[in-house]
Amino acid sequence: MMLRGNLKQVRIEKNPARLRALESAAGEGDPAALALALPGEPPVPAAPAGEDRPADEGGFTIDIKSFLKPGEKTYTQRCRLFVGNLPTDITEDDFKRLFERYGEPSEVFINRDRGFGFIRLESRTLAEIAKAELDGTILKSRPLRIRFATHGAALTVKNLSPVVSNELLEQAFSQFGPVEKAVVVVDDRGRATGKGFVEFAAKPPARKALERCGDGAFLLTTTPRPVIVEPMEQFDDEDGLPEKLMQKTQQYHKEREQPPRFAQPGTFEFEYASRWKALDEMEKQQREQVDRNIREAKEKLEAEMEAARHEHQLMLMRQVETEHPGRECGILEGASE
Repeated sequence: MMLRGNLKQVRIEKNPARLRALESAAGEGDPAALALALPGEPPVPAAPAGEDRPADEGGFTIDIKSFLKPGEKTYTQRCRLFVGNLPTDITEDDFKRLFERYGEPSEVFINRDRGFGFIRLESRTLAEIAKAELDGTILKSRPLRIRFATHGAALTVKNLSPVVSNELLEQAFSQFGPVEKAVVVVDDRGRATGKGFVEFAAKPPARKALERCGDGAFLLTTTPRPVIVEPMEQFDDEDGLPEKLMQKTQQYHKEREQPPRFAQPGTFEFEYASRWKALDEMEKQQREQVDRNIREAKEKLEAEMEAARHEHQLMLMRQVETEHPGRECGILEGASE
């Protein structure tokens, strides 16, 4: 899909600091991410015919056809930015002008009384670059605080069969409403973990899926193994908590009196630090025991389910043989499908 709006010509920077900022926004090696210049810098004009531009100039201009990854949907919740610390007199036009070089937004919301707003851009890559470039920008003596908005229509899906794929997960949950993204979580070897997540385009279908799956038994495959659906916990593992946002309370100053260090054996610090570690070890052992118990219970349930299914097939076969001699093979094959 082609980008609309004003992103037909953009500038690739050679400035190392700017390159690092853009790479951290959208991942190293992403040509699309490296293609945006900083706000206010016009594209470098093309060199006249027959004239070569020196190799050490600040950058060059290219045409970008798409900032979308293969199969990526546009204007999703993942492209939505929260913008905090806005001036109370900012207008919608001023707000949109901040992001104008990152394409046409599909959603703009401002709460002037509380000084924040939301904006949704066309792709995740554009949103990441906008965030990296504009976070901390001074607007009317206020540093803007930009982060990705919380996804309020995302669900965690557990108890997935190993044969469930991203596509099947999306197909299954699309009956509740439009799905933006569905992923089966795998380990470092690409093996399914039995968990996944589904991101809906809006909250109503997410609530519907949560309620229906909670009240009923939603099966994705032949095996009567229902999925467990829960609201997804929201974490910020990108920005974290930088020092500039820490609240400098009395407790903060008290705790910061000592620098990072290892507790020395035989001291008060070492004694209580050891007790904390012992408590953590106890929690770890108890969780491992619970995990073992649950795993054994699941294996037992699967074995019982297979035995019951086999017994059910035999019962059907005997019933059909009694009523229609010679047709037991056909009914057995049908029950196995």
